Amino acid sequence: MEFKYDHCWPGYPSESGQNGTFMKDEKSVLGLATIRRNRGISLNQIAESTKISVRSLEAIERGEFRKLPGGIYTTSYIRQYAQAIDYDESAILAAYHREMAADANPRPGGKSPFGLRPASGILGL
Repeated sequence: MEFKYDHCWPGYPSESGQNGTFMKDEKSVLGLATIRRNRGISLNQIAESTKISVRSLEAIERGEFRKLPGGIYTTSYIRQYAQAIDYDESAILAAYHREMAADANPRPGGKSPFGLRPASGILGL
């Protein structure tokens, strides 16, 4: 019987044969919700112990960092979440920093991710 990996944690091969953290059954690149569930921890338990809203914890799991309060609060939330599920906080923080860097870099052609042009292009400035 041959086993096929549907999930990939650090040190385990992905379907492409490379090591990584991609989990194809979730929106999140890191597969945090699966890891949390496998460890028997609920979002409500984390929310109760950290005083972070379930909505913010869900945003972390999905990698939707823009939904978090920002700045030092976001990095604190990420660290607390990682500690609560006993996960490497640097991996989640790296994903956060990548997303924030991508948001800071303009897209080719001057268009936003939503297909809108900057006002300066419309007004001829």
